[in-house]
Amino acid sequence: MQGHYLKFIMQEKQRHHGMPLYDWLLAEARKLGLPGGSAFRAIAGFGHSGALHDAAFIELAGEEPVEVVFALSDTDKARLLDHLRQQNLPLFYVSIPAEFGRLGGN
Repeated sequence: MQGHYLKFIMQEKQRHHGMPLYDWLLAEARKLGLPGGSAFRAIAGFGHSGALHDAAFIELAGEEPVEVVFALSDTDKARLLDHLRQQNLPLFYVSIPAEFGRLGGN
């Protein structure tokens, strides 16, 4: 199947509606009936501010980057982005054309 690898990057401590933003994002994608998504904590990174966020610095706990990723059809990508735009969230994302599918049984 042809579609998109859609990645959102945020800080672990970011929250929306009282939930960690990455959890909220996965829950919203599930409500929309998307086929799946995953969240990954990075060990280090920096963003547009230039500040380094590194899991090795105990005083920066909760500030590590988190990636939430999806492999989506064009239609599902558009539905998710439209839904998120309505929330007016300051989310950074990357969308890359991708081929995806399943191998083997089940």
